This record gives sequence, structure tokens and C-alpha cells, in this order.
Amino acid sequence: MQKVAVVTDSIACLTKDFTTQYGIEVVPINLYAGGKIYRDGVDLAASEAYELFLADPDSFKTSAASPEVFLQVFREVSKRVRAIVCITVSAKLSMMADSARKAKELARTELPQTPIEVIDSCTAAAAEGMVAVAAARAASSGKDLDGVIAEALRVKDKVHYIVFLDTIKHVYRSGRIPKIASQIGSALNLKPLLVVAESVHFTGMVRSHAQGIERMIRMIKDRVGDKPVRAAVTHAYAPEEAERLRERVAKEFNCIELWTTEFSPVMGYACGTGTVGIAYYAED
Repeated sequence: MQKVAVVTDSIACLTKDFTTQYGIEVVPINLYAGGKIYRDGVDLAASEAYELFLADPDSFKTSAASPEVFLQVFREVSKRVRAIVCITVSAKLSMMADSARKAKELARTELPQTPIEVIDSCTAAAAEGMVAVAAARAASSGKDLDGVIAEALRVKDKVHYIVFLDTIKHVYRSGRIPKIASQIGSALNLKPLLVVAESVHFTGMVRSHAQGIERMIRMIKDRVGDKPVRAAVTHAYAPEEAERLRERVAKEFNCIELWTTEFSPVMGYACGTGTVGIAYYAED
């Protein structure tokens, strides 16, 4: 029996390669479109969800998985491991973290033989995914619960995430700015850059796509210099742009790992299609 398994949520934007290789269990967030409920990444691929979003943006909504859904995953995983580490999206961005914690409390009685640790990644998307992958690699190498937790916390403290939006008009859905401000910014063709650190923070505005990409690259260079980095490029229904950005990141940085993934539609809902982001951290 393996010592530790890693559970995360679909907002972590993990690729199938990672979940298969490391046995990571993913709890899907709920998506609502056209009067129907879908499980993110289970009933719909991200690209399919974006097509529904573009067809009828006003009907598209999201909600966190319930504690019972997390508990069911914990039940299944407990059959093959001695302990579980659950990595969640930032508690300031979603109720997924709260659901995971409630499921942990329910599991104390039902699964007393299986220690469960819930770690708030304090970030989202591929940055959250990087914390989950680091934990899963530690688990697959045979580390015990304390060792897996330590590795997750190490990467949590190092990872950064910057996002460039092709438009500001959808950001009001996040609750960060009023709708009228989004509309004015869109009319002025302003394109925001955001960083995710517990919550979402504006870090700048540009007027062109090229300026946005250059600003992202410069901000990362200022932080990591020539150090070896692990990086991930994320996109919302923009695979060609993501590939160009991946090539740029590979050229500009000393990447020891670089992967590409789609944003969970819950992120695209607030950011809009065309959004790209870079999650990264430097290794000593």
C-alpha cells in the first residue's frame, strides 16, 4: 500500500499526464450552462465548456463541490493509501477549500485510520497545480505524510502566478471591480495584468497584447533571473497563443520543466477567453 495520495480540485488545471503518472485524484467544480449542471473536466473538457460560455455567457455559472463529494473521494482514496494530502485553490477565491475542510472533519469519524491534511495553496490554476504535483512527486518517491506536507509547503511558498487578460470586460464577475468599471476599461481597450497571491490583485494595465506579454516576461525575469525554473503556461480557449507564449518562456528562461494547460472554465468565466497566464517558481 502506498503511504500517501494527493487530492486536488479541478481549478488546479492539471494535465492528464500528471494525474495519471502520480495518481492524483481531482475533485471537479460544478459548471452551469444552458440550464444543465456539468462536472468540470468530467462531463465537459475545458474547450467544450468555453464553447458553452461563448454561446450564452449570461447563463454560465459555477459552484464549489460539496463536502460530500470530497468525502466520497477521500473514501475511495483511503482504500489504497495510509494518508491523504488535499491541495485546494485559495480559500479567498472559492468555497472548495471550505468543502474540503468540512469533508476532513466528517472523515475523522468515518475514516479514523486515514490521516487527512488539507492545504490551502493560497493560489489558483497551474500555480495550485504545481503545489499538487510537487506533493505527488514526494508521495511517489515514498515519503511519509510529513515529508509530503513539507514538499507541498516548500513549493507553496515559492510559486508565483501572473495572468494577462485580453479584455477587462468580464472581470466584474469576480467581484473585484464594479461592472461599470469593466465596461469603461473595455471601451478604452485596457488589458489588465493580475497576480494571484491568496486573492487576485491588479498589477498593471496595457493597451496591446504585445505590451502585456513583454510586461509578464519582464516581471518574471526580475524575480528569477538566471535561476532554473519550473513553469506552466495556461490559457483560456487560446491554444495557439499559449503555444507562442510557451516557446517564448522556453527561450527566455532556464526551464527545467515547462508545460501547457487550459484554464479551468471557472477562471475563464471571470477572465474571459483569450486570457493567458504563467505559473512559475525558481529552484535553488
